Amino acid sequence: MQTSLLVQLLTFLTFIPFVNVNDDPYVVVLGIAQDGGYPHAGCNKECCQELFNDRKKGALVSCLAIVDPQTNQRWILDCTPDFPQQLANLNRLEPHAKGHPLVDGIFLTHAHIGHYSGMIHLGREVIGARSVPVYTMPRMNKFLKTNGPWNQLVQLHNIELKDMQADSVIRLNDRLEIVPILVPHRDEYSETVGFRINGPRKSVLFIPDIDKWSKWNLYIEALVEEVERSYIDGTFYSETELPNRSIEEIPHPLIEESIQKFIKMPDKVRDSIHFIHLNHTNQALRKGTEARRYLNSSGMHVAKELDIFKL
Repeated sequence: MQTSLLVQLLTFLTFIPFVNVNDDPYVVVLGIAQDGGYPHAGCNKECCQELFNDRKKGALVSCLAIVDPQTNQRWILDCTPDFPQQLANLNRLEPHAKGHPLVDGIFLTHAHIGHYSGMIHLGREVIGARSVPVYTMPRMNKFLKTNGPWNQLVQLHNIELKDMQADSVIRLNDRLEIVPILVPHRDEYSETVGFRINGPRKSVLFIPDIDKWSKWNLYIEALVEEVERSYIDGTFYSETELPNRSIEEIPHPLIEESIQKFIKMPDKVRDSIHFIHLNHTNQALRKGTEARRYLNSSGMHVAKELDIFKL
């Protein structure tokens, strides 16, 4: 009897496909700072001065990558001023595969400098890339086609523009998809989107820039509950950060406000929330500060560069 059961079990196991967990697709954080990076140009305050002499202690501009080791595919979400270092970091994690473009796609959120200006490195002066797919919303598409130096990237086929529509599903491959989501932001040159990334088992929300949660026609509480990991706008911690500028001119949901919005949500949901796109003045950007301690005690986190989340 025991022998028969053993034979049946072994027979059953031979028909179970082998799954290498190391082949799981994943999202990796390539940067967590606001458009100006950290340290920040022109900042003479303590938060940045020592970092100009030791850039390893700073932070790169907000960016995510999606990687599928099984197919050797790599996509990046936003192309930042720190693109050279971020591409190098991505190459260390998942080396560029022969026969693939430089990256298999760039998904742009909007036309503020920290989110697309890294594409200057794709042109003839630097990489001279060939037909890198760049996914854009309609206004962003028009902006790149009608303004230099970006239109030269199109004309020389350094990049190949791909259309996106809000809430439309874009299939990356057999087990990955991405969905652009319109958000209210300062849309001087383009509309603004965030993204939902869907993998075989888990999903990620990426909303690096938004004016205020209250201005959105969607409920952020519902969106973070639907996914297993969220990277959301944490530009400013409080309204006291910019004494010489009005935050009304550059609105973002304050981390203080977001904590209060999410504080009563289940532990699992709060643990999935990671703030990204932090300004150099944001005290939560620095370990050991009261702001960081309070944020962590609330059950939420600051995104960490090179942190990997399997999909």
